[in-house]
Amino acid sequence: MSTGDAGNLRTVFDRASRDVRRVLDSALGGDEVSVADANLLAHVNGRDLAAMTVAADELRRQQVGDIVTFVVNRNINFTNVCIKHCGFCAFSRDHREEEGYLLPVDEVVRRAREAADVGATEVCIQAGLPPKLDGRFYIDLTRAIKAALPEMHIHAFSPEEVLYGSVRSGLPIKEYLAELKAAGLGTLPGTSAEILDQEIRDVIARGRITVDQWVEVITTAHALGIRTTSTIMYGHVETPEHWVRHMALLRAIQKDTGGFTEFVPLSLIHSEAPMYQKHLVPGVRPGATGVEVVRMHALARLMLGAFIPNVQCSWVKEGPKVMQLLLDAGANDVGGTLINESISTSAGASFGQLVGPTELCRLIRDAGRVPAERDTLYRHRRVYADGAAPDSPLDTVEDAEARFGSYRRLIASGEFRFRQR
Repeated sequence: MSTGDAGNLRTVFDRASRDVRRVLDSALGGDEVSVADANLLAHVNGRDLAAMTVAADELRRQQVGDIVTFVVNRNINFTNVCIKHCGFCAFSRDHREEEGYLLPVDEVVRRAREAADVGATEVCIQAGLPPKLDGRFYIDLTRAIKAALPEMHIHAFSPEEVLYGSVRSGLPIKEYLAELKAAGLGTLPGTSAEILDQEIRDVIARGRITVDQWVEVITTAHALGIRTTSTIMYGHVETPEHWVRHMALLRAIQKDTGGFTEFVPLSLIHSEAPMYQKHLVPGVRPGATGVEVVRMHALARLMLGAFIPNVQCSWVKEGPKVMQLLLDAGANDVGGTLINESISTSAGASFGQLVGPTELCRLIRDAGRVPAERDTLYRHRRVYADGAAPDSPLDTVEDAEARFGSYRRLIASGEFRFRQR
């Protein structure tokens, strides 16, 4: 840190309260932020929040430098039919509804190949839990994609889906994950986490995978050499204390396994979420406030950065402009190009179809950082220093919906209508 930077940091710190200064000074000195101190930080506002944000930014600089990464990927949500009825999910449909769809394996492979043709290195595959699913479906789907596209990284299947496949197939979770890995699975999304507190889960998604089951799937995957992301969904009925306990659990897992590649805060998109729209859950909030979004990302850097160095900010959830601001609050990754995102879009998000590599680079560079394309495991593929720009086929796509389709077109079409077997 330069003398000028240190002076600016000290000026901001001097305006903060004594207790917050103490915690931030300790964190910058390399000490682990305790749960008690994290609970203090989880409530800050005003000058204390400004100091916390500056501290998170400095830790980001120390831990990962000024490069901000993204991955060229495509989301493929192969079905919206689901046996669960989570209060936050506007994506899922009952198997009797006309808007339910199921993409056959060859269509999923076609979409993955289409992604490869425009430079994607990863397909992210998650979906609903359709009734009477063949328990080996996820394994067979993985094998089919890998056979067609050996170089494509398959980042697929939430812990909820792994548990469902395990139950439907009769295989223990460890054996099921081992078969997925043998079929070509690269990494697992650490989604279906929401808040890792059973009381909260029972309010917003009764019957969802439990905290203990989520931890079992994740730690078993890590033990098998399958790395995963980690996530949190906030802005509903939880409190900042729940954020802290959630992150403390992730930190403990990471200390034990080292298997998390990143942490992704996901604020609730509330407008079409059933628990908000239909008043199913008393006291549910209309998503996180702007202050909470900044506080969450800064807290993540302070609590997790020494163990999970990559903190992602979601342009789908927050929009590109807020994403830029979060790069000054501890974040160092902006996710992926996505190509088609269906889950947030169905909940009312304004963003989600596609942001190409050139635009991501511009957004990162305008925020004062150096853009770089990464792979799923955060290895740099191309660093765009000194004004260098990508040469990506994605940037030539003029109408992404016409080229790749969209969720709204998919549910309106009868082409892949779900039929109960």
